[in-house]
Amino acid sequence: MDLRKLKTLIDLVSESNVSELEITEAEGKVRIVKSSGAPLVMQQPAVAMVAAPVAGLPAAPAVEAAPVVPAGHAVKSPMVGTFYRSSSPGAKAFVEVGSVVKEGDTICIIEAMKILNEIEADKSGTITKILTENGQAVEYGQPLFMIE
Repeated sequence: MDLRKLKTLIDLVSESNVSELEITEAEGKVRIVKSSGAPLVMQQPAVAMVAAPVAGLPAAPAVEAAPVVPAGHAVKSPMVGTFYRSSSPGAKAFVEVGSVVKEGDTICIIEAMKILNEIEADKSGTITKILTENGQAVEYGQPLFMIE
């Protein structure tokens, strides 16, 4: 798809009440999603590259990449809201990477509908990774911390 056509589509989505537009053509597939602000454009090629077998040699089986899963137990968000690492803006964070927690210890706060909800560790162990930034919006089931 040429750049002028793509720009025209972006402008149309920006100026309309349409929140998402997907177009498939011979050259590929374009999906334009409008969020708060400018639209986000995702372009996917219609044709995948496939290696042809060399004459006389059998073709190697295709290998799919496995998704990267961090080691340990993921503490997931029990609700949609805003993630906070401490009880107030100037306060010390509940936990840091390397902090040892017991099941039931408060590890963060999620603000939902003006209510501050303390989120507790659902497993004892050591915090190995913090997966969310302070003040970031989180979704239900989104991993927040990794505990080993």
